[in-house]
Amino acid sequence: MALITAMLTVALIATLAATALWQQWRSLQVETAERQRQQSVWLLTGALDWARLILREDGRSGNTDHLGEPWALPLQEARLSSFLASSSDGVSEDDAAMADRVFLSGQILDLQARLNVFNLMQGDQASAPDLAAFGRLFELLGLPRAALDSLVQQLLAAQRTDSRLLLPQRFSQLNWMGLSPLQLARLEPFITWLPVRTNVNLNTAPPEVLYASVPQLPLAQAQRAVQLRDSQHWRTLEEATRALGDAGAGLAANLHGVSTNYVEVIGRVRLGSTTLTERSVIQRDENQRVLWRERGTLATPSRPTGDGASRMPTASGTP
Repeated sequence: MALITAMLTVALIATLAATALWQQWRSLQVETAERQRQQSVWLLTGALDWARLILREDGRSGNTDHLGEPWALPLQEARLSSFLASSSDGVSEDDAAMADRVFLSGQILDLQARLNVFNLMQGDQASAPDLAAFGRLFELLGLPRAALDSLVQQLLAAQRTDSRLLLPQRFSQLNWMGLSPLQLARLEPFITWLPVRTNVNLNTAPPEVLYASVPQLPLAQAQRAVQLRDSQHWRTLEEATRALGDAGAGLAANLHGVSTNYVEVIGRVRLGSTTLTERSVIQRDENQRVLWRERGTLATPSRPTGDGASRMPTASGTP
């Protein structure tokens, strides 16, 4: 009995010790993850301010926006320490060691390179030119016309109410208007939601958007126009009209342009076991105003891509 009592006592002590150790380990992991998340948030805030500075300087250089400008170049995944190499004064050894473990990547995307769903509404009616453009895009992507008609009806119904809160505030909320998640994923590279009517930037739009937004423009000619445009951007709408030939007659100043007022900034920070991704929409005014931000946390992938254009995880929005 004494032997059994001793064994039970040892087993009980070992169990209590293991439980205490596990709780301490769990608290340490939670604290570490929270600290890494907070550090990542501050880094993403700094990256957003950096992007706003780039956009502000670009706005001073002219009214034409194209894919050859510095803001359009993606930042491939790089160590944070590489940004500190030229100004290492005042950086402690601990900060330098942490900077060597942090990886940054991101990209600025032109939202006016896409068709704006807001344009489908013209007062309490549908806009005929924009409806035709969306119709061509849906047909090109193999999406049913009924989905577009349902989207327009839902938008107009929300527009007629007294409160504009029923309207979407961002692209991901278009599923309120009847589009399925699969349809949204298919449309995401080509459409967006902005709070005002916008035209299509012909210097940054992909061939599919050019084909959809310019009547009588074949897809093959749109692809050739993109190749020519990438070698020499269009400085004015008149240059784009001449470059598109006969189809250029379908360009209109209220539907097309060569500048951009709305961009999306995508930033990603990988720190230890935490990968934090943030999307922000910026209105390019004097202050580069941030319309909304949203971020999400991912488990660290086995081979991070560093592609700033990768799709965001499901995340809660922060307006």
